[in-house]
Amino acid sequence: MAERGGIPNCRCWGRRSFVKNLGRSGRGRKIGNDSMVCRFDRGFYGWGSVGSNCCALSMAHQEESKSTVLESFKMKRVPIFVMMPIDILGVDTSGAPKIKKVKALSISLKALKLAGVHGITVEVWWGIVERSSPLNYDWSLYEELFRMISVSGLKLHVSLSFHSCTRSSSGKGVVTLPSWIVEIGFLDKNIYYQDRNGLSNGDYLSLGVDQMPLFCGRTALQCYEDFMFSFVNKFDSIMGRVIEEVSIGLGPSGELRYPAHPSADGRWRFPGIGEFQCYDKYMMEDLKRAACQEGKPEWGDDGPQNAGGYNSIPSGVPFFEEGRESFLSDYGRFFLEWYSGKLICHADAILGKAANMLKKYQDNTSVPVLLVAKIGGIYWWYQTQSHPAELTAGYYNTAMRDGYDPLASVLSRHGAALHISCLEMIDGETASNYRCSPEGLLQQAGLLQIVANCYQVEAVRSFTYFRMNDKIFRVENWNNFVPFVRRMNSEL
Repeated sequence: MAERGGIPNCRCWGRRSFVKNLGRSGRGRKIGNDSMVCRFDRGFYGWGSVGSNCCALSMAHQEESKSTVLESFKMKRVPIFVMMPIDILGVDTSGAPKIKKVKALSISLKALKLAGVHGITVEVWWGIVERSSPLNYDWSLYEELFRMISVSGLKLHVSLSFHSCTRSSSGKGVVTLPSWIVEIGFLDKNIYYQDRNGLSNGDYLSLGVDQMPLFCGRTALQCYEDFMFSFVNKFDSIMGRVIEEVSIGLGPSGELRYPAHPSADGRWRFPGIGEFQCYDKYMMEDLKRAACQEGKPEWGDDGPQNAGGYNSIPSGVPFFEEGRESFLSDYGRFFLEWYSGKLICHADAILGKAANMLKKYQDNTSVPVLLVAKIGGIYWWYQTQSHPAELTAGYYNTAMRDGYDPLASVLSRHGAALHISCLEMIDGETASNYRCSPEGLLQQAGLLQIVANCYQVEAVRSFTYFRMNDKIFRVENWNNFVPFVRRMNSEL
């Protein structure tokens, strides 16, 4: 088991004000259904791969001179990563996970290498590695997969995934949480997020159990820490040499957010505002404690009662309008500070542990391992005063308050890159009556924070194609993909 340090109490709901006073007139450039990461790491700022439809940034906790930053302009080639198919893993006759179609995969990897692809993004599932019992880690499947990728001459971006993956509205899991976690959930559904009607979401453990020893004597945070420690120990020999980037799952779909918009089971559909997900027993106990510390114990009795439902629109929903019982009220500010603060504390605790584990690979390798964290791209209703879809997801971002600044501060402190989705979208592609602004969201959460926290420099490090599948190898698509890769790999 990993050696653990104590996690300090984090009074994340304490009042702070982040006033957003920068305009939203900037226009984004549509680049397709792919992704990039921009980073400020060890004195330079660039782009690198992370996953589907994403833009990302990072602010190093130690800034260097601007002359060093400008050296990044010399880096002209853009390496390409391709994400592994979601269905590459199957189950053998004994019920154990296995790699499907090994020969076909090997041929595909060699073809991608010949085309000039730099590396592969692989999701590493908690529900596979620690599947059967606590602290019993079986890395054999990923040892085989990583070996295949390395032998093909490709590099790795590893995504440590602490969530489940569901394929359809039936809820059938491609990958579930570990079976022993699921068994605990059968006895105590409060380990999962719940909405106001008591409906659970089993994709990720509730933040309310982060420091509750409910998992065979361990807290949820200790489970994540032990898993990361086991991963680093197992693959120590290829860190930096083969594994160049590691992203840490922080919530549903790996994103730091609440599951406020559950589309898989039909509860939510676009462009609904979603619902707050704080009604499990452990979250409500935490809310009660925070309200008592605030001197308003009655505020801890429940979440907002006038916040509409999953498929409501902001108009006519009192909590998201401007009134005495709205998000602008004293109670509204208290609740949103607490709700969003729980996410920030969660990220701070996990990324702090991950950063410490990866530090030696940043200091002692020629290719430092990049730490990455992901948030959701909640762009609908962005052009309203309250930004309700962001608020229910846990981002306290409104027309009067910058909710992404505290997130950027946490990432900056741990030298991590921020991965955000919807990079390929532009405002003109969305219905105007839904007040969407994917460009405004990216500008605020991305470029504006880079300016504020480091230096705004435009240099591309790497690019991820989402995802590998049969279509990419069809003649008409391959004949477009290969020239694209080679152009990105040549001097620009």
